Amino acid sequence: MPAVAELNQLTDEEQQQGWELLFNGSDMSQWRNFKRDDLNPKWVAEDGVMKLTEKGGGDIMTRKSYRNFDLRLEWKISEGGNSGIFILVDEAGRNIYSRAPEIQILDNERHSDNKIDSHRSGSLYDMIPSHPSSHKPAGEWNQVRILFVDGFLQVWQNDVQTVTITLGDSAWNTLLAASKFSSSLMSFVSDFEGFGEGREGHIGLQDHSDPVAFRNLKILALD
Repeated sequence: MPAVAELNQLTDEEQQQGWELLFNGSDMSQWRNFKRDDLNPKWVAEDGVMKLTEKGGGDIMTRKSYRNFDLRLEWKISEGGNSGIFILVDEAGRNIYSRAPEIQILDNERHSDNKIDSHRSGSLYDMIPSHPSSHKPAGEWNQVRILFVDGFLQVWQNDVQTVTITLGDSAWNTLLAASKFSSSLMSFVSDFEGFGEGREGHIGLQDHSDPVAFRNLKILALD
């Protein structure tokens, strides 16, 4: 296990390339709750890790927004837990997931959502399933890379590519129409109008009522 001092650091080369840390290991000043200016105290920085300690912390998002980017992070989910990573977050919808695509975080062995393959970790939630070779058990750290350039989304989990899709093309539209985000399935609970149509937005992390941890969050803006 790496020492706390070795976490959440940029190499000299990364600094020269323009990488930015989204968490420095000691505070969460770059984050706020969805549709709020502050951060719920149930999200904490502890021992070099960003943690949701219990349910009720709410979904959070970066204070800055990004257009084209390369995002890297590590996550660890609690037993039976569920969470997610959102891209292109805006605050036009009722919920953080109303318009923002999600890369799933899940205990694939214990959580009931494991019955749907596109709901397992590393998947583009409810649209593209990840391959099982990308999965690690709850309690282990997982590496994720999300590359988004001019609508082209690629995702890797534990060095296995799990997603490759262009938002808005015919393949995307077919998957979207069959998903819970289809406009034909909109309800009073969630309004998915405009889902995935944005080309700039915040990075988000989900409170799905389960403890979850993140570290080594960094992003390279590609504009």
